[in-house]
Amino acid sequence: MELTRRSWMGKAGATLLLGGAAIHAGRPAHAQTASPGRAQAATAAAAPRTVVLGQSVPLTGAASEIGLAFAAGAKLYADQFNESSAASGIQLKLLQLDDGYDAARATANARKLLGTDKADMLFGFVGTASSEAGATIAAQQGSMLFAPFAAADNLRSANYPNVFHVRPSMADEAIKILRQCAAVGQTRIALIGDDDAMGRAGLAAVQQAIDELKIAPLVATAMVPEGGDKADAAIAGVLKQSPQAIVLVSLSGTTSNVVRKLRKSGYFGTLMTFSIVGIDPLYATLGKDVGGMVISQVVPSPRSSAIPIVKEYLAAVDNSDQTASYEGLEGFIAAKAAGEAVRRAGKGFTPATLQKVMAGMSDYDVGGFRINLRPGLRDPGRSIDLISIAKDGRVLR
Repeated sequence: MELTRRSWMGKAGATLLLGGAAIHAGRPAHAQTASPGRAQAATAAAAPRTVVLGQSVPLTGAASEIGLAFAAGAKLYADQFNESSAASGIQLKLLQLDDGYDAARATANARKLLGTDKADMLFGFVGTASSEAGATIAAQQGSMLFAPFAAADNLRSANYPNVFHVRPSMADEAIKILRQCAAVGQTRIALIGDDDAMGRAGLAAVQQAIDELKIAPLVATAMVPEGGDKADAAIAGVLKQSPQAIVLVSLSGTTSNVVRKLRKSGYFGTLMTFSIVGIDPLYATLGKDVGGMVISQVVPSPRSSAIPIVKEYLAAVDNSDQTASYEGLEGFIAAKAAGEAVRRAGKGFTPATLQKVMAGMSDYDVGGFRINLRPGLRDPGRSIDLISIAKDGRVLR
């Protein structure tokens, strides 16, 4: 992403928002004669509540471009919430810790955030394995994980009633991708993915979508391990099956490497990726080789200012050193949904009452864009866009 995001993170450090609000000293004269119990109750009612959102996010490492953008977008909304909600007695405190896209570090961060830092919930973990780690620790601590990014669909099962999703499922994205293939007569579809938790979750989502749509199975599958260079053999095996389209389930690093090799081999079939890839880092690495790729997106275009939530986001971006992006917009939307849930629950909420409020937000209009928070909800009718990238990096609808 842009250097400004890195500069901003460096200045802000791990704790990005202190939140809080001043308590007004003025009281009516008759308050002096109130009983101690009544005075204490009145003081408690008037005291502001700072709601702590604890986020483990890759600010360094393989997914840092996505993590920095998502984190920055979330901070933009948290700042906005605090400025506009001072009178309500509720403030948001956003704590963001770097996990380097490592599940073990995400696990340690989750324990620290819920233990030492007393976070009210975990928020916006990025990465499949990291999100599963956060969900597990949250369940152990009687807390919740809100708005994970790139989480496997198993976190939508009844085993995780404490996980609330802002983005649609990977299977929903897969259905959109495969329906597009079917619409243009492509029946020979292959998949290449990272040989990690995210890649395997993407493969499972594609296979589930194939079953639901009742279309032909994948003609080839190749999972590319991290490190070394086993992509050549994997690509050769896939190309032997003459696929009309290849679905890529990987971060920008693997995706860029595979795309270059496919282009060099003479393959010019359709290349399609999930939203997790990150458009900006992909274009920065691939350059003109990105031309013609189709990418699924789960939030509106950050340039569609006619949509209220995008207009709100762009106004916040204009007053910052950030650059608009899909990931930044998603972070902004996730933080807004969390803030709305807290507002509805009231400052006296408990984990149980907040979770009940979130479960009831199954059709929340965040600003011309609707989201469903209820755990386990599959919603293939959600607005998922497929965009194409021109050689010069322009996004084509």
